[in-house]
Amino acid sequence: MVVTKNIKLSEKIKSTPEKPGVYLMKDISSSVLYVGKALNLRNRIKSYFSTHKSLPQKTQHLVKNIHDFDLIFTATEQEALILENNMIKWHQPKFNARLKDDKSYPFIKINLSEEFPQIYFTRKIQNDGARYFGPFASAKSVRNTLTLLKKLFPYRSCTKEITGQDTKACLDFHIQQCMAPCIGNIDKSGYLQIIDEVILFLEGNTSKVTNSLTKKMQTASKNLEFEKAAIFRNQLESIELIKEKQKVVQNESSNFDSIAITSIGRNSWIEIFFIRQGKLIGQDNFTMNNGFNSEPNKILKAFIMQFYEINPYIPPEIFIQTEIEDMISIENWLSIKKESKVSIKIPLKGNKQKILYMALENSKQRAAIEKSSTTFESKDTKKILKDLQEILNLPNYPERIECYDISNISGTNSVASMAVFQNGKPAPNYYKKFKIKSVKTINDYAMIKEVLRRRFKSIPGKKVIPVEKNQKNLQTPDLVLIDGGKGHLSSAVQVFLELGINNIPLASIAKQKEEIFVPNFSEPVEFSSNFDSLNILQKIRDEAHRFAINYHKNLRSKTALFSAIDTIPGIGPKKRKVILNKFGSIKNIKKLSIEEITETPGISRKLAEQLSSISKNMQ
Repeated sequence: MVVTKNIKLSEKIKSTPEKPGVYLMKDISSSVLYVGKALNLRNRIKSYFSTHKSLPQKTQHLVKNIHDFDLIFTATEQEALILENNMIKWHQPKFNARLKDDKSYPFIKINLSEEFPQIYFTRKIQNDGARYFGPFASAKSVRNTLTLLKKLFPYRSCTKEITGQDTKACLDFHIQQCMAPCIGNIDKSGYLQIIDEVILFLEGNTSKVTNSLTKKMQTASKNLEFEKAAIFRNQLESIELIKEKQKVVQNESSNFDSIAITSIGRNSWIEIFFIRQGKLIGQDNFTMNNGFNSEPNKILKAFIMQFYEINPYIPPEIFIQTEIEDMISIENWLSIKKESKVSIKIPLKGNKQKILYMALENSKQRAAIEKSSTTFESKDTKKILKDLQEILNLPNYPERIECYDISNISGTNSVASMAVFQNGKPAPNYYKKFKIKSVKTINDYAMIKEVLRRRFKSIPGKKVIPVEKNQKNLQTPDLVLIDGGKGHLSSAVQVFLELGINNIPLASIAKQKEEIFVPNFSEPVEFSSNFDSLNILQKIRDEAHRFAINYHKNLRSKTALFSAIDTIPGIGPKKRKVILNKFGSIKNIKKLSIEEITETPGISRKLAEQLSSISKNMQ
């Protein structure tokens, strides 16, 4: 059944044909809210209005604003894919995932229509026969590359008309950074050879460049043109220095891009590593507005379409961390653009997988840095928290929010964490770790109960709630958030009822759809367009999860060390305690030499050698 209050819209949906094409969702003012494509337009359009409540919150918010839609029919899904991308670029709909300011990324341009081509910085790609390289992440990275190119290749940096009749060359000629075509020192064919080498270098094909320069150096030397030979030699040495700094990732001469994504809230951070001739020659990073899509595979698809649509160089292979929609259609589109086969793959092993993991770590780090450094800086935090108070119907302004998360793998070393936000920002001094004591099986609900009992065992209503014996007192939170779904929330409610606590609001955040649940309501809370309020809850959940995972890793490492010590004959309880207190984990021992281990009182060289050997044999 199609559910919509707009009768015209309902009739239009019924008459939509079952054909491939693109749909444009519009609001009451006819502004385009969202552009999508489908193999079957009728089924896709119906899916937005059927089972409305089962849709993710952001999609529900989109549907509430849809007043009309337009359709553009295509012969194939492939055509629909290309048209969808063009429509997104043209309309910039707020609910579509898109590159932030994608039109302003800088490129290097080589103007091949000129007799003596120039090489320069540009932000605009034109269909003018020029070669474009990029996009680069910043203007600074383009300028650094141009500076490097100028040191390696003696092309002209002037804008004058070249006649070869000038009587005097500029300073670049005298410092061997230009071959001075202006005075006729080099002809057109010789100059174009330099430009060809620049292009090869920018494509990452340094082996062809070095082969060409080596031949030129040898020819110049045979002809007794020693100054010219010295220039080629210096270029070769500079390229070798650059190659030494590049990370070798493949023995073979492979060319590919590795693309990784980290999504948090309304943004995604994407890292691309460019591998040319088996070497990591560079990387770029981009930020995407997620629109209403929170699934990384959909955002990644949007990025690939937008990035390679404006990027003139497409490698034969692109590696990603997860499958994306329309992968075969996108491969076909890229292959047509490149005029040769392009494959999109998920690397399962080897160096290609390692490079993708490295890109993923970079995207995670950049996301963490940018999110922490810009946490609500551009927003009125007080207003965001007041909105949150209103949305969740909290009795008090949420000055202090506590979030709890459970971490366990196969039921071993189960732990929990408590992250705290004060006035919308992390307050690490108040974070707490809990080692699960009473629950011996994998039971998140029971673990949540244990942690909350230990945190909130007090007379209800007090402003200060004592926690465990050896911990300092903490303020009463204005909101307690549980990382989990309805079951986790129900467990928390049971503990608060048991302890007689009725003055602290509870909520839970479910990972899969980023839905917020509160007691006594079966449906998730509607955040509508208040993404900033939802973002605060997502951020504290992410902090609690990170803190719990780190604690869990440390405990596992300590357990591994404890087990390792037990394999060494003659270690008593006293010495075991010394080793555990001093080193803490296998990882810490791995970092130390045998001499450094023996510096600990009571550790003999023989024991140090045994500890070192055990640490190296353990993962």
